[in-house]
Amino acid sequence: MSHPIIEDLNKRYTVKQYDANKRISADDLATILEALRLSASSINSQPWKFVVVESDEAKQRLHESFANKHQFNQHHAKEASHTILFAYDPKFTKEKFVKRVDAEVSSGHLPEDMRENFMGAYAFAEANTDENGNNAAWTKAQVYLALGNVLHTLARLGIAFTPMEGVDAELLGEQFKDELDGHVCEVALAMGYPDTEQDWNHGLPKARLAKEDVIAVV
Repeated sequence: MSHPIIEDLNKRYTVKQYDANKRISADDLATILEALRLSASSINSQPWKFVVVESDEAKQRLHESFANKHQFNQHHAKEASHTILFAYDPKFTKEKFVKRVDAEVSSGHLPEDMRENFMGAYAFAEANTDENGNNAAWTKAQVYLALGNVLHTLARLGIAFTPMEGVDAELLGEQFKDELDGHVCEVALAMGYPDTEQDWNHGLPKARLAKEDVIAVV
């Protein structure tokens, strides 16, 4: 199949070794962050926080968060151009949803006279909230919508990446307490350019199941 989207997805892969001397340009980073902001979420809840690790000081903090486990990912902390921490709100309340609805109205997307009706959409969150006010499973799912969106954006830009569930949420919560502001990070995304001589995963063919094994058209 020949299509720019398919070509992008065939070229992308999970980087194992970055070239620490190559940086993402300011223009490309701006595109990535705007794509991130525009990510879809259920009821436009946006129950997330994205922390962009760019400075040497922040990279050191990220590096230290691997002290107890997942050390196989630790080298990405300093070698990747940037890393994004994808964090979810474990207690996304109706009061927080109000801010999203207000943005719907102020943007002109939602007529003022429909505001209260749209507030009813919070029922989707309530259906996934336990007796302690925790709806982390639902909000974490929204984070993966944003992650998928950014992966395709990076593929389009020709920027390499490494999605990492191998992070320590507890230590990240300590190292980036102020930036996360109560949100929980259980997945991060390293980004940059591969060291093609050292990266054993570079240039290998795709390994995916056949279409008929995973797609049913009825």
